Amino acid sequence: MKGPYDDIIDLPHHRSKTHPPMPVADRAAQFAPFAALTGYEDMIEEAARLTDAAPSLTEEERERLDRKLQALLAGAGPVSGVTVTWFVPDEKKIGGSYQEAAGTVTKIDMMRKTLVFAPEDDPVPVTIPLAQIVALGGAAADPAAD
Repeated sequence: MKGPYDDIIDLPHHRSKTHPPMPVADRAAQFAPFAALTGYEDMIEEAARLTDAAPSLTEEERERLDRKLQALLAGAGPVSGVTVTWFVPDEKKIGGSYQEAAGTVTKIDMMRKTLVFAPEDDPVPVTIPLAQIVALGGAAADPAAD
């Protein structure tokens, strides 16, 4: 058998006299995978995250909600026992999520068009834009007409 490397095939392996051999753990690190596209996995996760569509209430639903808001406005002071469902738009993509909480309506600000709501399970009040409210429930929010 005659090949192009026959003259060097049986020579001993070269070892440097000036540089010590690299530890096996360091050698393995040379071949470790790396993230060629940084942030790509985050983009994929964000695209896969599901959001709900923004609500579109019918005229009848909007009128019923307005009557409930008027009933809450007519009450003097905070009104407890109210369940509020509202839509929170997503900051990064189209759509958002629906939130629901039971608690006390402390204030309805018609100038700012907001409802200040204190959930039962959270000591921090939540300010909800009236346009994002989808439903009001509970005995305190139901006018006699419903």
